[in-house]
Amino acid sequence: MKIINILIGLCLFSLIAYGQNTKSATIAIKSLTDFPCVRDFTLSSNGQEAYTTIQSNLGDISVIVRIKKINTRWGEPTIVPFSGKYKDLEAFLSPDNLRLYFVSNRPLDSSSDQPKDFDIWYVERSDINAEWGAPKNVGSPVNTSYDEFYPSVTANKNLYFTSDNPGSKGKDDIYYCAWNNSGYSEPINLGDSINTNGYEFNSFVSPDETFLIFTGYNRKGGLGSGDLYISFRDNTSHWSKAINLGPEINSKFMDYCPFFDSTSGELYFTSKRRSFEKINNFKSIEALLKELNKDENGLSRIYRITVDKERLFGNKKYY
Repeated sequence: MKIINILIGLCLFSLIAYGQNTKSATIAIKSLTDFPCVRDFTLSSNGQEAYTTIQSNLGDISVIVRIKKINTRWGEPTIVPFSGKYKDLEAFLSPDNLRLYFVSNRPLDSSSDQPKDFDIWYVERSDINAEWGAPKNVGSPVNTSYDEFYPSVTANKNLYFTSDNPGSKGKDDIYYCAWNNSGYSEPINLGDSINTNGYEFNSFVSPDETFLIFTGYNRKGGLGSGDLYISFRDNTSHWSKAINLGPEINSKFMDYCPFFDSTSGELYFTSKRRSFEKINNFKSIEALLKELNKDENGLSRIYRITVDKERLFGNKKYY
């Protein structure tokens, strides 16, 4: 089965990176363009519930929202009960949909209301229709006095995340902690196949841990700024040298925060791409506003691109 899933990941790369049977990336949820900046995305396995982060232009405000489908259309976003006071972002639904991981600078307990460094937290629920419980800090050894970001969790609870701790190969690196049924092991740097002396961050790992999609910043041979890369894990637990996903996904602007939905065959990601026309003599406020408020205006927007589901998966699923 693992070999099959590695082949699935390879198909994902070939179908997306070389434009075979793909459509252009489009705005994922149109109503979210009403907000200044929207970034990161996670989706329930039944496709009916999504979480994302709404931010101010400079990120001073950062709130997690939930969006539910009504029939076949997405409803309006609502702020989750545990967010809104501190900087919360980067929610990730566990494969069983019963735990929602997220990042926050909230204090560890109610005795203080002063923000701290960014940690990974989670909330739990008894079933997919139940309300979320109180936030819990994942604790050490995952969380440290440095910043931890962008949790992504496998079916066996192994945790992948970004850290800026001084033991990294460069700036931000991607780490993982193995789950041992009672807690997490010490963080392990994913090594030279993934990390460099620059910035690597925002990794999505497949539930069976066979492939990883992440952002590498300003890498040699990239399209510019942040690009999405893919790496594959073999039977000896080694990760292959990361490969750029190419111009079907990446732009010369910042592309980051990947999430792949195997059910629909859609890759979701955040981008700051812009497509302003070079017009230097606007004659009306209406024309100016139309240009400034277009979807590709340089602010964070969530995009999706669909690959050929049958060709990608056949009758196989890894969820």
